[in-house]
Amino acid sequence: MTSRRPVVDGFYDEGTGSVAYIVADPETARCAIIDPVLGFDRDSGATDTRLADQMADHVRARGLTVEWVLDTHPHADHLSAVAYLGDRLGAPTGIGERVAAVQGIWADIYHLPERQAEGRRYWDRLFAEGDRFRVGGLEVEVIFSPGHTAASVTYLVGDAAFIHDTLFMPDAGTARADFPGGDARALYRSIQRILALEPQTRLFTGHDYRPGRRAARWEATVAEQRARNVHLRDGVGEEEFVRLREERDRTLPLPGLMLAALQVNLRGGRLPEPEANGTSYLTHQSVT
Repeated sequence: MTSRRPVVDGFYDEGTGSVAYIVADPETARCAIIDPVLGFDRDSGATDTRLADQMADHVRARGLTVEWVLDTHPHADHLSAVAYLGDRLGAPTGIGERVAAVQGIWADIYHLPERQAEGRRYWDRLFAEGDRFRVGGLEVEVIFSPGHTAASVTYLVGDAAFIHDTLFMPDAGTARADFPGGDARALYRSIQRILALEPQTRLFTGHDYRPGRRAARWEATVAEQRARNVHLRDGVGEEEFVRLREERDRTLPLPGLMLAALQVNLRGGRLPEPEANGTSYLTHQSVT
């Protein structure tokens, strides 16, 4: 019988505090890549593939075959390398089906009418709540987890759950819920569903901002989160959490890469089509 415990390797991006993952079935050497990061220099507008290439090198060195390259949601604080790695590794890409709602929200805000409801153009598969697919001998379950965005999903692979921007490490609390389409109450309910998984389920976060300048970490069990999460340990009710989350969100600045990231990530990690001079351009913030 196939083990229910996948091998998980995290790849930390120091500049954005993001964590990308390779989750592998040790019995078949098949794997999926989750939330890979594309480097971006705001000053020069240049992208780089260093972290994504590290992941591709890791796959090759361990003799793995990539079956999926996945986004958990359209990220607002870093660029996605899903399209780059999907093309490089010849693997299909996927995201939650409600990405169309997020595309519509941001298309209106940033006047990008061509971004309206085009999910199927940019990802090979749009996953619905409860969808199941396989990575080697491991079954993956898709759990709709809104709150941080309207489209967020969790991927449950054996005893490992990739929970994106819901819970962070216990000493860092939870993710913000104040972006358009976000909702602190929905986030609370999504987290409660995650915390109802088996106590020893390993939860892998989408970010770690290293509170107290400690070393980066990105794995904690359900039991550890329920006992020690500073925002949502056992006993914290919905109203208390919503009040805490909304008060905290009002103090947070917008991510510096937000406008650039969304223009790329709502295209599945692709830059806008080049202009006549062969250069891709990103829209700047509006001025009123």
